[in-house]
Amino acid sequence: MPEGLHCRIAGLALIGPGLPGWAESRPMLTGEAAWVSAALDLPPPAILPPTERRRTSASVRLALAAATAAAADSGLPPDGLDTVFASSNGDGTVVGGILEALSRPDGVVSPTQFHNSVHNAAAGYWGIATGSTRSSVSLGCHDDSFPVGLMQAGLWATTTGEPVLFCAYDAPLPPPLAERRPVEHALAVAMVLIPGASTGHGHGFHLHMLPGQRQAGKSWPAGPVSRALAGSNPIACALPLLEALAAGRVVVLDFDLLDGGSLRLSVEPC
Repeated sequence: MPEGLHCRIAGLALIGPGLPGWAESRPMLTGEAAWVSAALDLPPPAILPPTERRRTSASVRLALAAATAAAADSGLPPDGLDTVFASSNGDGTVVGGILEALSRPDGVVSPTQFHNSVHNAAAGYWGIATGSTRSSVSLGCHDDSFPVGLMQAGLWATTTGEPVLFCAYDAPLPPPLAERRPVEHALAVAMVLIPGASTGHGHGFHLHMLPGQRQAGKSWPAGPVSRALAGSNPIACALPLLEALAAGRVVVLDFDLLDGGSLRLSVEPC
């Protein structure tokens, strides 16, 4: 891969507790307004046909809401975007339902649940909703799902010269899975990445893969929202980046990676 990846963000979306969208959340991300947690109410996505709309789970609705908002913010046709979807847990509610069904004497699993249990369910529904036949990747990398997904999307946009929609999302798991993998809130972050030489609005950033071991006691330049939600959701590690983008300030963030290395993300307003 290239030594450094330079991309621009053409569209942004943020959906979480008390964070109903990117534009609405910016005052809270900068500290200009107080953040107050509020439950999310995500209706079935109107972009889907009625039959598929009824089949969507809360996790898929979360991902599609963020992806749709980021694509709209970019002004680019959604059916022309390659996509990267990243989730630490996938659809835990659906998987939990399947496990419960298998534990019963008849062991009958709902075909709809089985259909929705795959890790690329959100990507599949996105393709149905937009009519897209573009390439798509779905990743699951435990707590590192956001940085690994971001790296995949940045590399893709840089090497192909095409815009890429990146969506990272996670929702709370049902019991008893929640006891082993606590996730307090639903949270999704989405962005449309375009190559650094492209024209458009947004923020530029550099991605650098750095060798070495993870640094113990790593500190984040955390703002009010990222402090409040730290550890509540694997995707919350993206919040310091969004706080920097909302404030339009230069920042360097180091993300852990699965192989023991790190991803250094330099953010520069443009």
